[in-house]
Amino acid sequence: MMGLPRLPIATVIATALALPATAATTAETPKLFTLTSPTIKDDAMLPVKYAGNNCRGSGLGKSVSPPLAWSNAPPSTKSFALIMTDPDGLRGLGSVHWIAYNIPATRQSLKEGEGNGAATDITEGRNSRGSDGYTGPCGPPADAPHHYVIQLLALDIPAGSLQPGLDRDGLFKMIKGHSLGPASMVVRYRQTTP
Repeated sequence: MMGLPRLPIATVIATALALPATAATTAETPKLFTLTSPTIKDDAMLPVKYAGNNCRGSGLGKSVSPPLAWSNAPPSTKSFALIMTDPDGLRGLGSVHWIAYNIPATRQSLKEGEGNGAATDITEGRNSRGSDGYTGPCGPPADAPHHYVIQLLALDIPAGSLQPGLDRDGLFKMIKGHSLGPASMVVRYRQTTP
């Protein structure tokens, strides 16, 4: 009785190791949930017009909210929440510059200035200055550039279901267990004297 030909052990191992790699290359690369802006780039300096307009009397900025766009949100997203924080603010204790939520899942962007009360289909939350909506960065001129984290959360909560006037802690309490994932970018800003 003739048996099957015997292959060298090295050939058998190489063939076995190659199979998963071949299968992995044919699988689709997952599409990532991303946040971008047409006017600012991740890890770049924030243009002055988006900075605060009342920074210890300097008034260099216009405190206009930047335009943002996002893509590939998780499939079961029902709404979005946006948080812009400065972990370097308040002398390292952190500050909040923008809270917006109840953003409909049909949205894929916010236009420039929509964080200043121009949008009717989103809810503006309370920032660290105690006002609703966007407030531009105003870090002290003596500080190195602060880092501003802009984070968009995909939520499984229907748009319109969160009450107005939430600050960051109140928003986080309401959405705990309802985030489907974040998309974020970081920008930097340092106030200069006129």
